[in-house]
Amino acid sequence: MLTREAINSGAYLGHFESLPNLWTTERIQSSLTETLQTRPADAADTWIFAYGSLMWNPMVEFERRQAATLHGWHRSFCLRMVAGRGSPDSPGRMLALRPGSHTNGVALKLPEATLEEELRLIWIREMVLGSYRPMWASITLGDGTETHALAFVADESREQFEPDSCVATVAPLISTATGKFGSNTEYLLKLRDALIEYGLQDSYVEELASEIERLCDEPAATYPAHPIDCSGAEQAA
Repeated sequence: MLTREAINSGAYLGHFESLPNLWTTERIQSSLTETLQTRPADAADTWIFAYGSLMWNPMVEFERRQAATLHGWHRSFCLRMVAGRGSPDSPGRMLALRPGSHTNGVALKLPEATLEEELRLIWIREMVLGSYRPMWASITLGDGTETHALAFVADESREQFEPDSCVATVAPLISTATGKFGSNTEYLLKLRDALIEYGLQDSYVEELASEIERLCDEPAATYPAHPIDCSGAEQAA
């Protein structure tokens, strides 16, 4: 599982060093600075909207955690992944947000006293390849409060972006992809479990999980000769 120590030591960035478009720590810091400069005037607190691995492995320190709804964006496995939970020979898909509809997730309120440190960890974690576009988005907390939160949406101009993220296309890729951080299937099933834990629903995630479980139950001869891990064992974020 990804830890603060792995990021602070540089080990996390080291996992991606063979990729051609790895972002430097300077570029990552610049993205963080630019995003904070666009902070809405009415955003008194700093919330992070968690919709993927941040739900089950936030890694950062936070003061409050609430179920929340992000407006105007939906989950999409639309980022091609050749490292982490995929490889060049067996690419997987990573989760992002695309415009339209809404997303049920979790909002994390970061402490002001250590805000810079916590945000730096999140930025290194999410922006290692620049696949996301960090932005301030409107959310509604579980208690009905409306506020803004930082959310990482897909940067559709990046080479990792894949416009076709429908279940039929994505499920076979996720079911066979694996890498240094574990299997792509493991990630998806952890996401489904996290949604269940918080009493949340996402029909796209449910359909994907059902299809991948079906693929994992089929005879191995029916799909490509790549390792398939349906164990759901914890290995990485």
